[in-house]
Amino acid sequence: MTESEQQDIFESWLSQHKGLLFKVIRAYAATLPDQDDLFQEILLQVWRSIPKFRQESAVTTWLYRIALNTALKWNSKEQKYQEGRAPYVNMEYLLHEKEKPMDSRLAWLYEEIAGLHEVDRSLMLLLLDGFNYKEMAEILGITESNVGVKVHRIKKQMIDRSKNQNYNYHGI
Repeated sequence: MTESEQQDIFESWLSQHKGLLFKVIRAYAATLPDQDDLFQEILLQVWRSIPKFRQESAVTTWLYRIALNTALKWNSKEQKYQEGRAPYVNMEYLLHEKEKPMDSRLAWLYEEIAGLHEVDRSLMLLLLDGFNYKEMAEILGITESNVGVKVHRIKKQMIDRSKNQNYNYHGI
C-alpha cells in the first residue's frame, strides 16, 4: 500500500466515522486537554492500523476496536499521572463542542457512562450505536453471553438510577 492510498483511506474513515471516535473520547477523557491527547493517540493508532485492515470485519467494528483499546490503554496510563497535574490555560483544542445547551438527560447519560467500569463503558457506547451482542463480543474480546449479562445488568442499574433524576425536559 502506498502512503497516498493510506492517506486516502485515513481521510475517508475519519470523515465518515469521526462521530464514533468522539463518543469514545468523551466517554474516556473528561477534560478538553485529555480529550485532545486521546484524540491524537487514537488517530495515530488508526493510521498505523490501515495496512493491517483485511476487511474481515466492518470498518466501524475495526475503528471501535482501535478506539476502545487505545482509550483503555491511554486511560490506564493517564491514571498514573493524575496527581500533581495542573490544568492547562489558554490552549486551543481539536475537540471543541458547538455552543448549544445539552439536554440534561444526555448530560446525565454521559456522566453515568463515564462512571462505569471500562468494559461496561465500552459496552454502553457500542449498545447506543446499535451494535448487536455478537459484534460487541468481537470488538471487546469477550463472549456473547457475557455481553448479554453485562448489558442487562447495566441497563437495570441505569433505569434504577434514572428514576431518581429530575430532568429539565421541555419536550425535546
